[in-house]
Amino acid sequence: MTYTCLDRDFLTKHPLKSAGIILFLIGRYLFAAFFIYGFWHKFVNGWLWTDLMNAYFTERLGELAAGSFQAIYLDQFAIPLALPIAWIVTIGELIIGICLVLGLAVRANAAFALFLVLNFAAGGYYNLTLPPFMVYSVLMMILPSGQWLGMDRKLHREHPDSVWFR
Repeated sequence: MTYTCLDRDFLTKHPLKSAGIILFLIGRYLFAAFFIYGFWHKFVNGWLWTDLMNAYFTERLGELAAGSFQAIYLDQFAIPLALPIAWIVTIGELIIGICLVLGLAVRANAAFALFLVLNFAAGGYYNLTLPPFMVYSVLMMILPSGQWLGMDRKLHREHPDSVWFR
């Protein structure tokens, strides 16, 4: 499979396609920045070694309609596992952010990002910022942005059968 290379020749021959790719890559870096900020916020506020996430989940549970999917999700899953979830979310945000900046296993990390965002929504933290993150996660899973700019291009050449670097 041949992927687009963003060299000077391609940029001059395909200005519209190049502009689309560049805009998409800017979006990928903004997406990565959101996840890195999420990691930093949780890290400096002690989410990894306190019961802060449990407190947030418990507070949110009190705001939800009893018996709703989100209330059941929080009560039966998230609250009992609050500390492991805090670790998965916090470290996951760091991994996703770094990998998207580096263009490393972009599609797999976009899938992981979608998983986290869907879990935020399932836990009753749905708001209008989540659908764009869901859509962009899917677009990053579909489009080869790690091939356009990132480590995926080189690693795919070295490991052509690996699904991680496509």
